[in-house]
Amino acid sequence: MSKADRRFMALALELGRRGQGRTWPNPAVGCVIVKDGRVVGRGWTQPGGRPHAEPVALAQAGGAAKGATAYVTLEPCSHHGKTPPCCEALIAAQVARVVVALEDSDPRVCGRGFKMLRDAGIEVVEGVMAEEAARDLQGFFLKTEQGRPFVTLKLATTLDGRIATATGESQWITGPEARRAVHMMRARHDAVMVGGGTARADDPSLTVRDLGVAYQPVRIVVSRRLDLPLMSNLARTANDIPVWLAHGPDVDGELKRTWEGLGAELLSCDLEGSQVSPKSLLDSLGSNGLTRVFCEGGGALAASLLNADLVDELIVFSAGKVIGAEGFPGVGAMGLDRLAAAPRFELSEQRALGADIMSVWRRPT
Repeated sequence: MSKADRRFMALALELGRRGQGRTWPNPAVGCVIVKDGRVVGRGWTQPGGRPHAEPVALAQAGGAAKGATAYVTLEPCSHHGKTPPCCEALIAAQVARVVVALEDSDPRVCGRGFKMLRDAGIEVVEGVMAEEAARDLQGFFLKTEQGRPFVTLKLATTLDGRIATATGESQWITGPEARRAVHMMRARHDAVMVGGGTARADDPSLTVRDLGVAYQPVRIVVSRRLDLPLMSNLARTANDIPVWLAHGPDVDGELKRTWEGLGAELLSCDLEGSQVSPKSLLDSLGSNGLTRVFCEGGGALAASLLNADLVDELIVFSAGKVIGAEGFPGVGAMGLDRLAAAPRFELSEQRALGADIMSVWRRPT
């Protein structure tokens, strides 16, 4: 792997990240076309997953693509879907070389794209910056291989792990810099998810604000009984910005019809004990195309996801405040009696945001 290959693949990865949160159910892919050491075309998967990154970059490159090298973060597709195969576009443009980070695990592709390119006489180089690409595309691979999205759990807590006082006051535990970072994270995910308790207590809008972002993620509330306020921010805006309500199988039919009339999409999930099953929940979200979900609690939902080992990334914003034991904990009861059974994460990043500390923890590899 040459330094040039790494440099241009890093650019392709950066471009691919621009599509995160906007391309589902397709992966957020980046592509760079390079001719004689100069970038002549660049592209990333467009909203809704179409067009793909390769034709966007090839269109920009035009005739300069002939004899060039294409850097792509994921194996170019080889099948006819809602768009023609990207392999055909690369072959028609007469690129000489294609450098790819990862093979696509989608059974419709899965090495067929590489074969199609090689059969056309194009040199194919695989595995350039594969680890970085795997991290960026983990949600797509989880949906393809396990049927569920990548889950990021966000907690904003005091130093003693509390998210609200005993009276329920929680605005604001963290400062403006941390809250702005949360909005940026929302924008990079397909959906923002909270539990019914949080929806009732905070009346959140769950939108991306103050970033100049026109596109909004899907807003998900997990509520077994659908006992959510019908005059809430979510209810009032369900026709404008998608609202998905995940509920148990025994919800009153009239209540379901009321929410559907407001514009919400309802997802019936299995129960685990007295709560919505976290596995059934994520399977339902995956079957509906989501690849990246940003969960903002509350405590009961966080505990259920952690107990089920379904949290892939944990982001904790710690504020320099102490509330005490009477406050609400960031994570609800998990029923653990042995430390060895506690979910474990590895520290990936830590930095200051204003007066707060942000820590990013990832599932051990």
